[in-house]
Amino acid sequence: MHPRAFVVIDIQNDYFPSGAMALHDPDAATEHAHRALTHARNNGVSCIVVQHINERPGATFFRPGTQGVAMHPDFLPRADETHLIKHYPNAFRETALDQELKRLGVEELVIVGMMTHMCIDTTVRAAADRAYRVTVLSDATATRDLRFGDATVPANMVQAAYLAALNGSFARVMTATQWIDEA
Repeated sequence: MHPRAFVVIDIQNDYFPSGAMALHDPDAATEHAHRALTHARNNGVSCIVVQHINERPGATFFRPGTQGVAMHPDFLPRADETHLIKHYPNAFRETALDQELKRLGVEELVIVGMMTHMCIDTTVRAAADRAYRVTVLSDATATRDLRFGDATVPANMVQAAYLAALNGSFARVMTATQWIDEA
């Protein structure tokens, strides 16, 4: 077994129904992510909680000082866990994530969180570029409908397309239950 870290990305209030950037069915993803996080914590896996604070002028969500930027209460980092702040979709960009993983001797990441098509995708690809082995827990992530021109791509199709693109080339994609059973 290679040293592993469990990484929670952006499970923050703005992604829930009353938030500024509500996703499709974030509650189901949160339930699976919390179950997997509990398993990781109970089995001594290093846990890293990443929080996005959007400092860009004109930002519409994750704005500093708002309730929406706060972490979902089930994902608040414990005192012995790493809590990182990011300002871009990629959790490696201008953060100490890579240094922290190296300090911990981590070779494998298990990733859960929010927005599959943005922050999960960019972070997984960046991790693979840095030679980490990555597992994404598919049902512990969530996304939203996307629009391009006159077309609306439903969230379930966005989710399937992005996870399919990551699977094999950049990560192993499996459900939370599959990961728990395997771990």
